[in-house]
Amino acid sequence: MARPKKKKSVVRKVVLSFISVIGVLIIAAGVYAGVLHQKAMSAVHKIAAAEYQSSQHEQSERPVPQTENVSEDDLKPKTFLLTGIDNREGSGGTMNTDVMMLVTLNPETKSASLLSIPRDLKITLEGQSSHKANYYFAHNYIKDKSTAMEETKKQFGDLFHLPIDYMVMINFDGFRQAIDAVGGLDIDVDMDMRYQDTADGTDINLTKGLQHLDGKQTLDFVRYRKSNDGSSPSSDFDRNKRQQIVLNQMLDKLTSLNGISQWGHILDIIGDNVKTDIPEDSLTRWIMNFRKMKPDTTSLLTVEGDWKSPFVYWNEEDLKQAMENLYSNIGLQYKGKHNLGEHLGLYSKPSQK
Repeated sequence: MARPKKKKSVVRKVVLSFISVIGVLIIAAGVYAGVLHQKAMSAVHKIAAAEYQSSQHEQSERPVPQTENVSEDDLKPKTFLLTGIDNREGSGGTMNTDVMMLVTLNPETKSASLLSIPRDLKITLEGQSSHKANYYFAHNYIKDKSTAMEETKKQFGDLFHLPIDYMVMINFDGFRQAIDAVGGLDIDVDMDMRYQDTADGTDINLTKGLQHLDGKQTLDFVRYRKSNDGSSPSSDFDRNKRQQIVLNQMLDKLTSLNGISQWGHILDIIGDNVKTDIPEDSLTRWIMNFRKMKPDTTSLLTVEGDWKSPFVYWNEEDLKQAMENLYSNIGLQYKGKHNLGEHLGLYSKPSQK
């Protein structure tokens, strides 16, 4: 039985907030000298993970430039695939992408467009059976970790007929560690939450009401779906709202941090939980020239969705408008010549009379 999705998914705000956290953390390192600056550069080195770098983006042995101005190539339009992965301890090493976003960035016009891809969106690649969107990176990772990002970028680039330059992967267990690092959060839990799963070690036991949560409890708060007996259900949209509440509090906490020890710990956590195939020298230039690279305007693109177990289906008309925006932001024209319906789960709105 189909159930309508809300038009505006909070997941876009979640990823935007997390990106803001990363930017604030690393840029703020400039406030402190010496040790903390080295911590920031160490975090960049970890984020630009060598094991995910394609052969064309191999890292050199020379020192990474730290204050070099952005190049002409840096200012060219770019497309990213942003992913969030729940790979917490006890999860069995799953690499399913719980959050996926297509992002086009135009540094010259200082604009960005973001399209959230539902984790359950039906995708059928050429010559393959249908899978949910969150299947592909995990599948590629199991086959070959070193080519997982490159292969996933190619699959989604071919799918949307939009070449993807880079992929960014965020392990959301880093939030748990970061929350503990700032001393926990005061959260108004919206309902009683009880769920256990011995297979992956999940043990959620939260009571409705305002309370102080540590990192593990906060992660339980944002992950909760339903109780073991199926009662007290919580949709993905509810989870996205909770993630936004947590992220807003985290940003407030981070602005109050001071001193090398506190910032240093957070930078270590970021370095350990964010990975990308962006070359290290490019990533360093972008971060050190953050004001030139960051967009002044951001378009959060909306595609209405409909859930028919086990997949989510996108509205065809909404998707066409979103694709036009993504293309336009990087100087291309989307002519609608690609039949995305052959590979994506789509539906059309009934005609109104």
